[in-house]
Amino acid sequence: MSEERKPHKQTKVGEVVSTKMQKTIVVQVERRVPHPLYRRIVSQRKKFHAHDETGEARVGDRVSIIECRPLSKTKSWQLEKVLFRAAQVDLGGSDE
Repeated sequence: MSEERKPHKQTKVGEVVSTKMQKTIVVQVERRVPHPLYRRIVSQRKKFHAHDETGEARVGDRVSIIECRPLSKTKSWQLEKVLFRAAQVDLGGSDE
């Protein structure tokens, strides 16, 4: 093989649950797996910290993240793209 092959990077799809940090989002990924003993399908959730350079993701958005080199102690994922936008809710304080 003369051509250099790049290693395959994992991607995950999940929902943004927090955007309170600068340039970082928390993405919750849910997967359905059979229980090891009872063979019933159960949902498992895990949270990943992902780098969001431009701050385009918002809470509730469905996003795709891709693994990258470690950027901090907890952050080894990067925002790839926003798949679906969450519905915007107006929380205006005016009572008119």
